[in-house]
Formats: sequence, structure tokens, C-alpha cells
Amino acid sequence: RFICIYPAYLNNKKTIAEGRRIPIDKAVENPTSTEIQDVCAAVGFNVLVEKNKMYPREWNRDVQYRGRVRIQLKQEDGNPCLPQFPTRKSVMLYAAETIPKLKTRTQKMGAGEQSLQQGEGGKKGKGKKKK
Repeated sequence: RFICIYPAYLNNKKTIAEGRRIPIDKAVENPTSTEIQDVCAAVGFNVLVEKNKMYPREWNRDVQYRGRVRIQLKQEDGNPCLPQFPTRKSVMLYAAETIPKLKTRTQKMGAGEQSLQQGEGGKKGKGKKKK
């Protein structure tokens, strides 16, 4: 019993009509299929990534939006593989909660904040006053 999770399900930039499946306050900004794979494999799921698959409602064909993660949620007899994740929604909420804590995310955020602070100082005296 494998379930599919597309990055659009966890993306806070998407509306529900565009494919988001969890509340916007718990969603993540632009998650990738590899990030979803990393957090699910770390907790002990059997995970497959299909890089060339795309979410049908996704209009953007960029590599960033491609990919689908298949996770084994239940065993052959119908029992959950991991008792703390009985439903697909519980897996999606866990992934959305954990992705911002990944090292790749925290390093990118730190570098972005530094470059913003450096760029703010050079914008003085850019316009002429009107008479």
C-alpha cells in the first residue's frame, strides 16, 4: 500500500484549488520531492522518488516542480507501517513540519538574510525632489 505525495500538497504558495492539501499555516514554501523523501526516510518509511512524474494540476513544467514521492503507509495486512502515522494526512503534516528544519533550508535562510542586510545601505539619495 503505497501513497503518493506531490510537493504541491505541502506548498503554501498554492491554493486548495491548485492542489494544497494541508492548512496554509502548516504548509512549507516550495518543497521539493527530495526534501519530502529525506524527512520520510529519516523517520523510517519505505520511500521511492519518481523524478519524472508531475502533479496534473501543475502548470509550470520546471524541474523544481517535478517529482512525486511514494511512501509505504500500510503493510500487506492493512496495518500501518509506523503506528504514529496512521493516515496520509498525518504523513503530510509531519513532512511539512520537518522540512523547514532541514540543514539545506536553514543554511539557505541564513545566507539570504545576510545579503538582504548588506543591500539595504546602498539605496540612499536615489530620487529627485519635485518642485
